[in-house]
Amino acid sequence: MCGIVGLFLKDKSLEPQLGALLSSMLVTMTDRGPDSAGIAIYGNGNGDKAKITIQSADPMKDFGGLEAELMKALESYLSIEIKSTHAIVTLPKDRLDEGRTAIAELRPDVRIMSSGDTIEIYKEVGLPKDVISRFGVTSMSGTHGIGHTRMATESAVTTLGAHPFSTGADQCLVHNGSLSNHNNLRRELVREGMTFGTQNDSEVAAAYLTAEMAKGKDLGEALTGALSDLDGFFTFVVGTKSGFGVVRDPIACKPAVMAETDQYVAFGSEYRALVNLPGIENARIWEPEPATVYFWDHEKAA
Repeated sequence: MCGIVGLFLKDKSLEPQLGALLSSMLVTMTDRGPDSAGIAIYGNGNGDKAKITIQSADPMKDFGGLEAELMKALESYLSIEIKSTHAIVTLPKDRLDEGRTAIAELRPDVRIMSSGDTIEIYKEVGLPKDVISRFGVTSMSGTHGIGHTRMATESAVTTLGAHPFSTGADQCLVHNGSLSNHNNLRRELVREGMTFGTQNDSEVAAAYLTAEMAKGKDLGEALTGALSDLDGFFTFVVGTKSGFGVVRDPIACKPAVMAETDQYVAFGSEYRALVNLPGIENARIWEPEPATVYFWDHEKAA
């Protein structure tokens, strides 16, 4: 049993409140998963800049001097903002892949949580309220985001095992359920060049979507393919740079509820996660249908 939330903003005036709204939703789901928690925030792009979110079990050792070492290695200006056990490396967009490689070489114990133009992921072992407070999530602004609080069933309670999982630029996934064919699928994806940091089945689902989108599919098409290629019980909420998607398996035994107004689309494992959203009393509320893809995209709406 885990708790999932997601919020896709249509109304730009709500963007400064994204972190606060999403945090409130996730805290409400605490009793569905007290082991670990995480949030992905999609902020507004910064022109020719990109971001890499990194995590360290020993931030004083690993983050100390890293900015200067990366600038020397990349021969380019960049900045690092430290937030507790995480840090945001902001660098030129055309040096993103080089930056990831340099971080791995300079600090092999540091883990990359996410990378891309807009995404930042913060996750740690602990209750949602503590994770949110540690990283100052309530003050963050953005266009959309997803969150997860975990009750571990098949893998260890670790930071890397927490959701969201990000396996591609500006992509991430949260999952409630259990996949039965993840080992075979993992082997297939490794042959295609994907890499994995955990044994978690949810990371396989994230990598599957990344691989499918790399073939030219949009998020909606990739989620449709997941219905036939993934076996097991699952509710996925997925983010891309401009998109937000939801899909449940054909049996749909995991709880889910959605709400839509002119200002936003919201997802929660239970309705109580949505009750403090503005205008919720006038929202269209529904339970997402089994084996049905729900997909919104800022670029397609523009």
